[in-house]
Amino acid sequence: MSDRAVLHVKGRVLVGPDEVRDELWVVDGRTTYERPSGARDIRTVAGWAVPGLVDAHCHVGLDTHGPVDEATSEKQALADRDAGTLLLRDAGSPSDTRWMDDRDDLPKIIRAGRHIARTRRYIRNFAHEIEPGDLVAFVAQEARRGDGWVKLVGDWIDREAGDLTACWPRGEVEAAIAEAHRLGARVTAHCFAEVALRDLVEAGIDCVEHATGLTDDLIPLFAGRGVAIVPTLVNIATFPDLAAGAETKFPRWSAHMRRLHERRYDTVRNAYDAGIPVFVGTDAGGSLAHGLVADEVAELVKAGIPPVEALSATAWGARAWLGRPGLEEGAPADLVVLDGDPRVDVRMLAAPRRIVLNGRVVG
Repeated sequence: MSDRAVLHVKGRVLVGPDEVRDELWVVDGRTTYERPSGARDIRTVAGWAVPGLVDAHCHVGLDTHGPVDEATSEKQALADRDAGTLLLRDAGSPSDTRWMDDRDDLPKIIRAGRHIARTRRYIRNFAHEIEPGDLVAFVAQEARRGDGWVKLVGDWIDREAGDLTACWPRGEVEAAIAEAHRLGARVTAHCFAEVALRDLVEAGIDCVEHATGLTDDLIPLFAGRGVAIVPTLVNIATFPDLAAGAETKFPRWSAHMRRLHERRYDTVRNAYDAGIPVFVGTDAGGSLAHGLVADEVAELVKAGIPPVEALSATAWGARAWLGRPGLEEGAPADLVVLDGDPRVDVRMLAAPRRIVLNGRVVG
């Protein structure tokens, strides 16, 4: 056995929502449920342990103006880590953050490459801005650059229409998604409005970000095809301010954004009730701060999702969806220790007692 210090986590270990153990051990950075023999240096942490939390929609290396330097990217990742968020799905960034993979003190990142948007139809400096004829080629490029995901901008404000409209024709979307799947990548799309959703789902998309336009007639389509949503409710909370800022120039868009905001909780609850997979994401890194996962979980509960299911959306369920382990035997020891049972009160997530990443106590 290694001379490295052994960590003993005792109390209540939530291996799954219904599987609870009294203790686990961390040896050489890995989780085990067998007491190690011959350990000379044992550190003990007590409390309620859960797998490291997941933010399934954030942007490391991005701020309101576009790409940021490595020091800023590091601060973003550390803010997530210090909130107990140890697995990130980066849903589009213009920065190269691969250097973080060599840092065992930073969260693990699953990248979707850079956003792919229609020309002049997204936030400046964020995305590849292209026309439909280039969509397949750019999806293939980002599928090869990412970690199994590609991110499209499915709708955005059309200044001529004065409202949100779809960015891509159906045929090009079908071909692009098929190409991503051929290359082994899943596809997700930013969508605020209703208009692009049917084409994207029928074209085979795997996930929709925000999904505020999900209406009752579209819910069975999502549920039947197993398309997940990441509601980012902490971001949707900004819609009224966005609408107010554009009221004079784009009154139709502003009114639409207010309607989407007003029904946001009903939208999420109806999706959950229909069996649509719902996962936690904050949209941190554009205009929002990193480290908001606990707030997003609380928002899902406010929308009507049971606390244990809202917890799963950032813990066991989210990790399984992204193909990453939780607290299984032999898995990397990424976990958060809390003061109470988060299945009963998700507010426990807001103040972790200890954070363990790759077997090391980092917070």
